[in-house]
Amino acid sequence: MSFVRRRELRLPTPEEAPPGRSAPAYEVPAKHTVLGTALLGPYPDGSEVAGFALGCFWGAERRFWQLPAGIWTTLTGFQGGLTPYPVDDEIRTGLTGHAETVRVVFDPARVTYERLLRLFWESHDPTQGFRQGNDVGTHVRSILFTHSPEQQAAAVNSRDAYQQALTKAGYGPITTDVLAAEDHPFYPAQACHQQYLDKNPGGYCGAGGTGVSFPAGTDGPSA
Repeated sequence: MSFVRRRELRLPTPEEAPPGRSAPAYEVPAKHTVLGTALLGPYPDGSEVAGFALGCFWGAERRFWQLPAGIWTTLTGFQGGLTPYPVDDEIRTGLTGHAETVRVVFDPARVTYERLLRLFWESHDPTQGFRQGNDVGTHVRSILFTHSPEQQAAAVNSRDAYQQALTKAGYGPITTDVLAAEDHPFYPAQACHQQYLDKNPGGYCGAGGTGVSFPAGTDGPSA
């Protein structure tokens, strides 16, 4: 989702961030429009949660729900910022510090976290900083939000592996942060942003990539 650039490209300080609110300003749909599963839970026993920020979350979310196996649900939201329960008008100023994020709930027996990491890296350019293609702003920066020490280690290892591939292809340093999700609350986006490209098949999709493949043999079994 492309927001209007309103300020210089840097993360805000806590003093600059809007105060937010103590509860959501809108309701989130109960069900995924494609998968038919619960967006906010409860999730099946044994499932895992992972967070991926890779630019406009409309196209990014579709990449994950289209995987052939193992995805329980996906939902769009905002993570990594300062303002509690932010709304669009606040986020588009750049002052909340949030990134557009896709939360993925998956069955690790059917699709590995490493497979999701490969999709993440190949679906955007992680060297662009506060930008993805035509979308510019701190809200489209690249972040991996990890939900366990195992995910944290796998995310860092995957970043190192992909950096080698990108360097060989002539790209610069990866700017992707790897952050513990427990330190960065996830706020689901409102209904119009959930499964946007299912409801609007011809809508904007900023998802793209460098064309550099993730190194073979480093992402575990494919879905």
